[in-house]
Amino acid sequence: MKSFDAIVIGGGQAGPFLAARMVEKGMKVALIERKFLGGTCVNAGCMPTKTLVASARAAHVARSGAVYGVNIPGEIAIDMKVVRARAEAVTMNARNGLIGWFAGMDGMTVIYGHARFEDPKTVSVNGETLTAPRIFLNVGARPVIPDLPGINDIDYLTSTSIIHLDTLPRHLAVIGGSYIGLEFAQMYRRFGAEVSVIEHGPKLASREDEDISDAIADVLRSEGIDIHTGVSDIAFARSSDGITVATDSARIDASHVLIATGRKPNTDDLGLDAAGVITDKHGYITVDDKLATNVERIWALGDCNGHGAFTHTSYNDFEIAAANLLDGDDRKLSSRIPAYALYIDPPLGRVGMTEKQARASGRKIMISTRPMSRVGRANERGETKGFMKVIADAETKKILGAAILGIEGDEVIHGIIDAMNAGTTYPALQWSVPIHPTVSELIPTLLGDLKPV
Repeated sequence: MKSFDAIVIGGGQAGPFLAARMVEKGMKVALIERKFLGGTCVNAGCMPTKTLVASARAAHVARSGAVYGVNIPGEIAIDMKVVRARAEAVTMNARNGLIGWFAGMDGMTVIYGHARFEDPKTVSVNGETLTAPRIFLNVGARPVIPDLPGINDIDYLTSTSIIHLDTLPRHLAVIGGSYIGLEFAQMYRRFGAEVSVIEHGPKLASREDEDISDAIADVLRSEGIDIHTGVSDIAFARSSDGITVATDSARIDASHVLIATGRKPNTDDLGLDAAGVITDKHGYITVDDKLATNVERIWALGDCNGHGAFTHTSYNDFEIAAANLLDGDDRKLSSRIPAYALYIDPPLGRVGMTEKQARASGRKIMISTRPMSRVGRANERGETKGFMKVIADAETKKILGAAILGIEGDEVIHGIIDAMNAGTTYPALQWSVPIHPTVSELIPTLLGDLKPV
């Protein structure tokens, strides 16, 4: 049996950085990863997909050149092998950077293999047994594959496998109208594929307010994406030239099918029962406000604890754990203000409560909206789709939430994120003097138009 001061299971966006901090403190740490360092973000999520999004946007801008007085003769051709190679290079640069970083650390032992608990202080991997007084779980999540008629008879894609595709689908059917599915839908439409989105719920991006969801659908439809919502029945069958996707309202002749119906935590094969670690009904590891599980000296970070499922929330889990365990701080999960983005084009930046959540909270609220067509930068760039929305507490004057669907919305939202984290009231932010011409310059005007509802 090999002994360590800490064992980290999973090489995503929380575990490796926590391991590095512990090594800095003179601890002996084992980092166990069953596949690739970097987790979903580096290998199958943010980095490769946003690289693909960038290629798709380049194609879109090239096709739109005539609007800006830039005439490109002939058709815009997409070389999917180059597109894929570029995304793979970004991933490999990041992954190899982590490998090199850890190789130079005294006190760090990186082990590739599948770890399982033997008891609360012991794990086995590759036939060896390791023990440590502290164990951290950062095992991530994977795509959910629903039990739909005929699904096992077809060769479907997931968000993990589609990034390796080096040919252009004739017609991509996307099953699931949430964030992952919508990004790939627009991306492949811009590459030149026919695209259909099939969503069980009544609207796309179901966690958003209805006006945001409608605007997202308008953006995608304007680019020729076929959207089916409220679909109750889906079945698949092989056809002579691809896959038939049959729903209760349509029959789609697809060449490829992407299953984008959510993700589930990688907790079902860790031997958690042997350690006594509790999970909820969805398999997420239950943690307290400081990310500790029900078993003393076992913590769960990142996607597997069900508190975020984003790279930035996973990294923040590392910050919370490191601050509390290594720096004598008292940081809490409940202090985190939720924020995220949807990387369609234009992107959606979101923070805090939706209007629906704010109304349900019983507060007296104020709301303001402004179309992106009122933004000078948007008009100059010829990208005026979308709108801004902010919700505030009428009594405390604190901002409760905001959504910016529009050009650079994923960046502009940070002004509001920072204000909310600092506890700044909206009247104080209203009197800031932003730079012209930017998208952010409309925020004071947006706040000035807040009205009670």
